[in-house]
Amino acid sequence: MGSPIVLGIESSCDETGAGLVRDGRLLGHAVASSMDEHARYGGVVPEIAARAHVHSVRPVIQQALDEAGLRLSDIGAVAVTSGGHTSLLLVRDLARDPILHLGDTLDDAAGECFDKVARVFGLPYPGGPAIDRAARVGDPRAVPFPRPLTGPRDEPYAFSFSGLKTAAARWAEGHAGRELPVADGAASLQEAVADVLTRKAVAACEEDGVGTLVVVGGVAANSRVRSLAEERCRAAGIRLRVPPLWLCTDNGAMIAAVGDLLVRAGAEPAPLDVSIDPSAPLAYAALHPIAAPTRAVAA
Repeated sequence: MGSPIVLGIESSCDETGAGLVRDGRLLGHAVASSMDEHARYGGVVPEIAARAHVHSVRPVIQQALDEAGLRLSDIGAVAVTSGGHTSLLLVRDLARDPILHLGDTLDDAAGECFDKVARVFGLPYPGGPAIDRAARVGDPRAVPFPRPLTGPRDEPYAFSFSGLKTAAARWAEGHAGRELPVADGAASLQEAVADVLTRKAVAACEEDGVGTLVVVGGVAANSRVRSLAEERCRAAGIRLRVPPLWLCTDNGAMIAAVGDLLVRAGAEPAPLDVSIDPSAPLAYAALHPIAAPTRAVAA
C-alpha cells in the first residue's frame, strides 16, 4: 500500500494552507489569505486571523483534495504547525535524530521587525515585501544600523531584532518635518537583517562541519537574504538550499512534507487531548481526528 497520504495544515498567521504529500511527492495544495483584511490595520489582527482560518480551512482542504483527485477518507495522517520564529537549527536527520536549537530570537523575529519598521516608514502591509521593493532603489550603506548580538561576548547563535527596530524608528523620527528617504532606510535595514542572519548561519555551519545550509520561512523570500546567503555560502564552500518563493510564504505543502518524513520514520502520535502550543518545537507529534484511521504529527 505504501506510505499514508499526509495532509498538512498551515494556520499560524494570516494564511490558511493545505497540502497533500506522499513519499516526498506533493499531490495537491491550496492557500487562502486574509492579508487584505489585515492590511487595513497595518498588521495582523489575531481575532480576524482566527475567524478567517475557521471560515477557510474546510474549503482549502477540499481544494487541495480536488487538485489531487482524492477524498478525505484517503488521508492517513495530518500534520499541523506553529510559526513566527527566527531560529537556527542543526538537523542531522529530521525523522530520526533530535533537532538541536543552536539559537532563537530573544525578542522580535526578523519578519516581525520588517513588518513593524515598514509601518514606521509608511509602507504597506505586509512589511517584508514592501521593504524589499523599496530597498531596490536605496543605498544599503546609507544608514549605519546596528548588527544585534554580533559582538564577541554575545551568544553566538541567538538573534535579537527589537533594538534594530527601535534604531530604525529613531532614525525615522530624526527626519521629522523633512522627507524621509524611505528607500535608503529600507535598504539599510534589509542589509542589517540579512547580514546578521547569514553571518550566524554560515558560522554555525563552519563550526559544526555542516555542508549544507537550508534557508526557509517568510524572510527566505527576501532578495538580499537570498543573495547574501548565496555569496557567503559560495565563499565558505557550503551548499545552499532555498525553496522557490511560493514555498517561502505560509503554506500547507511544507507542513505536509515534514509530516510525511516523520510518519515514514514511525513517529508516535500524541494523545487526542493535545493542547495548542505556539512554542511547540519542530517535530512534536500531535494527533488530530479528521479522518479515521488517521495519525498526525505537528511540524
